[in-house]
Amino acid sequence: MICTFLCLTVYQLQQEAPRPKRIICPREVENRPKYYGREFHGIISREQADEILAGVEGAYILRESQRQPGCYTLALRFGNQTLNYRLFYDGKHFVGEKRFESIHDLVTDGLITLYIETKASEYISKMTTNPIYEHIGYATLLREKVSRRLSRTKNESRKASVTSEENTSVEKITSLVRRAALTQNDNHFNYEKAHNFKVHTFRGPHWCEYCANFMWGLIAQGVRCSDCGLNVHKQCSKYVPNDCQPDLKRIKRVYCCDLTTLVKAHNTQRPMVVDSCIREIEARGLKSEGLYRVSGFTEHIEDVKMAFDRDGDKADISASIYPDINIIAGALKLYFRDLPIPVITYDTYSKFIEAAKISNPDERLEAIHEVLMLLPAAHYETLRYLMIHLKKVTLHEKENFMNAENLGIVFGPTLMRPPEDSTLATLNDMRYQKLIVQILIENEDVLF
Repeated sequence: MICTFLCLTVYQLQQEAPRPKRIICPREVENRPKYYGREFHGIISREQADEILAGVEGAYILRESQRQPGCYTLALRFGNQTLNYRLFYDGKHFVGEKRFESIHDLVTDGLITLYIETKASEYISKMTTNPIYEHIGYATLLREKVSRRLSRTKNESRKASVTSEENTSVEKITSLVRRAALTQNDNHFNYEKAHNFKVHTFRGPHWCEYCANFMWGLIAQGVRCSDCGLNVHKQCSKYVPNDCQPDLKRIKRVYCCDLTTLVKAHNTQRPMVVDSCIREIEARGLKSEGLYRVSGFTEHIEDVKMAFDRDGDKADISASIYPDINIIAGALKLYFRDLPIPVITYDTYSKFIEAAKISNPDERLEAIHEVLMLLPAAHYETLRYLMIHLKKVTLHEKENFMNAENLGIVFGPTLMRPPEDSTLATLNDMRYQKLIVQILIENEDVLF
C-alpha cells in the first residue's frame, strides 16, 4: 500500500513539475543558428542570463558562450537559481544522453527530472532495494491464466504452444507475467539469457516492472527488452537477472537470430533448423558422397532458409521438395554461418585456439573440455547434438568419404570465428579451427 502511494506520488510530482517558459529576445539576433528560435539571445554572460531569468521558475533562454564562441548554452531557472547546460545539436537537441526534437521538449523533460529528483531523491535512491520482480502478487491471476493455457497446449507442437500465447487475452499481460508463467511450465527449457535492453519512449504513464515505480520523463523514460518486452528504469536494468523469456511475436525470423533467443522463444532444446535438417540428413543422406563438402544450389538453399523463416518447424524440407540432400546440408551450414554469435562463441574462441595448440593429446583434450563448460547452455547443447550427428557421418566414411578431419575443414570456420573481423587472424587460425572440430567429433562421447 505504501509502495502504491509513493508510486502515485512520483506520478503526481511529474504533473506538478514547473512548466517551461520561453523568454523571447526583444531584438533580432544576427547569426542565430537556424535550429534555434527567438529564445536565442546571442552572446551574453551568465550574469546577464541570470538577470533575464530571475524570479521566473521554469524560464529558459539560449545563449552563445562569451568564452567559447560557437558553443551554446541552455540557461534554465529552477529552484531559485539559474542552471547552465552545454547544448548540442546533431539533428536533435541534447545536453546528455536523451535526444529531443525541440528545445521545448528538452526543457520540459529536464524540469520534470529536476523536480522529481529534488522532491523524492531519498525514495529514488531506494527504488531498487525492494524490487517486486520476484514477488508479483498483483499479477497472480494473470499468471495462473497463462499457466493454464500453456498446460492445455503442452501436447501440441512447440510452435503452436508458443503461438497460442498470442491470443488477445494473453497479449495484454506484461512480459513480467509471461516470464513467471513460462518459468512454472514444466515443458520449458530453462536456458539463461540476458535481456536485450534498449532505450524506449513510452506513450502515457508506465511503471517499472522491476521496482514497480513510475517511469518519469517526457521521452526515453526507461528501457525495454527488445526480445521479451520487459519495461524497466535504466538504473533498474542493471539489477534484472538474466532470465529473459523471448516473446515469439518479437522474433521476426529464424536465420540470423541469436541462438539462445530463438530456442527460448520457441521453447525448444535446440534450434529447429538444426533438428529438422539433421533428422532429414540422417534419414536419407548419410551415405551421400561428399556430404557437407559438396555444395547444393545456392538458390535452393535460400529457399530452405526462407521456408524456415516463414514456417518455422512446419517448413517442408522433404525429398519430394528437395531431392538433393546437399541442399539441406547447405541450409544447415548457412544457419550456423548466419548466427550473430557463433556456436563456439566469441568469448571462448581464443581459449579454444589456445587449447588446440597444446601438443600433449591428453592435456589438450582436458583443456578443450574445460572451455566447453564455458559455453552458454543452448550453445553447448547445440554443439553436442551436432557432434553426435557428425560422428554418425564418419561411420559411413567408406560411402561418403567424409572423415573427422574432412568435416573439421568444413565446419571449423562455420562454427567458430575470431571476435575481430580480421582476414589474417582467420587464415592463421584455420588449422586450429579444423583441429578443434575434428577432436570434438572423434571424442564426442568423452567431451560431452
